[in-house]
Amino acid sequence: MPADNGFPGLNHIQSAQYFMRQALNEAKKAYARGEAPIGAVIVNDGKIVGRGHNEKEAKRDSTLHAEMTSIRKASRRLGTWRLNSCDMYVTLEPCTMCAGAILQARIRRLYIGTADPKAGAVGSVLNVLQVDAFNHKVDVICGILEEDCSMILKDFFRELRNKKAENP
Repeated sequence: MPADNGFPGLNHIQSAQYFMRQALNEAKKAYARGEAPIGAVIVNDGKIVGRGHNEKEAKRDSTLHAEMTSIRKASRRLGTWRLNSCDMYVTLEPCTMCAGAILQARIRRLYIGTADPKAGAVGSVLNVLQVDAFNHKVDVICGILEEDCSMILKDFFRELRNKKAENP
């Protein structure tokens, strides 16, 4: 694993866990607003330059996934769409749209909390990031705080099912 984690004295795993906790904080914001609790942060030189969480329901926009929002914010902050020195931390494996955006933004490394066996496009259903024909490759590291990332989703959807059962 790379050593350029931006935190002197912390190893790569500790650094990855720190940033995944920041992504989980974003997921908690989504949860509190009734959105699917997915969060993402983008890190450049050890600093968060973009944050995002799902906002599809609130803003009635199917493109407002955590990854898309964090890419937009990072691009604005850095003044470029080329995020090739940046790493993304996301609580749930990206969908095809987000995996495509990660490729287009030239994200260097992607850290994933938990897999998405129904719609994941970074290895679960398909793997957009490893298509040989594309000119950019993204390093992928999976399972960072996997239990926490999985649990927030399970809790949210359990709560949603219970509400629907109470109010059919």
